[in-house]
Formats: sequence, structure tokens, C-alpha cells
Amino acid sequence: MAADTLLRENPVPSTTESADKQVPDLAKPTEQEPVVTEKARDLVPEKYWSAYFDKRPKNFLLDPQGLLDSADYKNRLDFLKDHSGDSSLDLFVYVFKGDQDIPGKVSAEELIDRFFTQGRPAAIVFYFMGAPQRSVIYLSPSILDHVPPAELHHALESSIMKASERQGAAAQLEAFLVQTSIRVDWMEQMMGVTSASDRQASLSEHLAQTEQKKKHGLLAHLQPIIDRIKPFVIPATAVVGALVVLWGIVTLARRRSSYRFPEFDVEPRLGGGHAAGVGAVISFASSALPPASQRDQTRDYLHHV
Repeated sequence: MAADTLLRENPVPSTTESADKQVPDLAKPTEQEPVVTEKARDLVPEKYWSAYFDKRPKNFLLDPQGLLDSADYKNRLDFLKDHSGDSSLDLFVYVFKGDQDIPGKVSAEELIDRFFTQGRPAAIVFYFMGAPQRSVIYLSPSILDHVPPAELHHALESSIMKASERQGAAAQLEAFLVQTSIRVDWMEQMMGVTSASDRQASLSEHLAQTEQKKKHGLLAHLQPIIDRIKPFVIPATAVVGALVVLWGIVTLARRRSSYRFPEFDVEPRLGGGHAAGVGAVISFASSALPPASQRDQTRDYLHHV
């Protein structure tokens, strides 16, 4: 089966089948009803045709039009290099504008046969910036012998879905490539197993490895931040520890503290040592000093004048 026809859900009908079907008699639009046509897309400029289609790419990321800035290009290329180092299947990505079309004289099948039949097997992606739903995945002939078309279709669908969840053309490309690399790894697993049970077991193992890779990827992403704050960790820990110890000491001291009031001879009230229903009132001259340091009482309303 031709590589460029793998993703078509409805194959093109044969000439005989088309002739057997009766063409419906559709009314032509009137002058008041304008003909609605799909917006024409621009072809990839001819000056880039040679860079795109004349030879096997030297790098895994092909962007002769410079659609990615230098930082994004380097990050995506490094990712594809890492994928190639971890997998026996390469992943090549051709980047086009979202509103561009491939020239009609370029045959994807012929391009795959010329450049990707020999050497390491590969998955080839035609990716359209800002329009991931237009993207296409092709496979080397050696992979097609082991991977059914349905799996290739699912791989493309899942990659498009992941890309559509992101905002921005560069972020969409990143999400698309991450998901595609996962599916390509799964294709590699499929090439080494035969039975359905073996495939299911391999898929479970692959998903577990993928989750582990994601964790390592997160740590790698956070490592620059960790390295930046590492010099402040020990001093900050020491300060926090000292504050906790100080708080504990103050709390313990408050719990164990006691207040001692001085003993005074209470003067007789109204000439008597006791008064029914009336208690003695001890007042001090200053409210700012502790009671233990004061010895003089102030006059109150019970004091006999």
C-alpha cells in the first residue's frame, strides 16, 4: 500500500465504480447566489523546493524557510536527536507554513522510496505550523510490514489532539513531536512482537517507560531552577530552624512563667477588720511596673478618710 494513502479513511473509488453511480442533478447557483469556494493556498515557494525535496535531510528537523526561531529550532532538533539515540526508528520533520501546499509535482511516495528505503527506518512528518490538523505521517517501507495502517492513523490522531490542546504554533509543534515520538516508540515495540498478548504486554511496559521519561523530563526542566536556588537553601533552612527554636523557647517560657504578688497588710475598712459582702481592693501606683516591684498602695473608695 502506498505510504501517502495510508491515512485516508475512504479510499478513492475506481473509475468503474464512479461510472456506475448516478451524478445528482444539482441546481446551478443563480446570479444572486455567489459561488462559495475554498480559499486557495499558496504553494511552497519554488526557491525552497531543492532544500525540501532533492535529498535526504541531513538533520532531523527541516526548516529552510526559517519558520522557527533559533531557540525553538534548537530545542526541537535536540529533542529529535535524543529520540534517535533512544530508538532504532528515526523521526524526520518537514516544517511548512500552515497555509502552504506541497507542489503537485512532488510525490510523497516517490520521496519516501528515494530517501528512506535504505538506512535506518524512519517516520517522516509533514508538519504545518499553526495548522497541526493538516499534518501527515509517512513510514519507511520496512516499518509498514509490521505496523498496520490503523496504528498509523491512531498515531496521527493522538498527535494532532495533543497539539490542539496547546496555544501558539511553537508550543503545538512541541506537543505534536512529543506525542509522535511516543507512538513511534510503540511502533518499534510492535516490530519485535507478533501475538496480540505480547503486544498488549509490550504496550503496558511502554506506557510505564513513557511515564518514567516524563518524570525525568520534568526534573530536567526544573534542574536550572533548582541549581539557581541551591546556594540559598542551606542559609534559608538555618534561618527557619533558628526561628522555630526561638518560637519554642518563648512558648515554653510562657507556659512555665509565674507571677508573684506582694503581701500587704490590708488596712481596716470603716474601722472594722471585715465587711459583709465587701472584698479588699489592692491598687498600685503604676500599671506599667510589675506588682512585685511596688510597695505603695493607692487610695481607693474603701479607704477611710
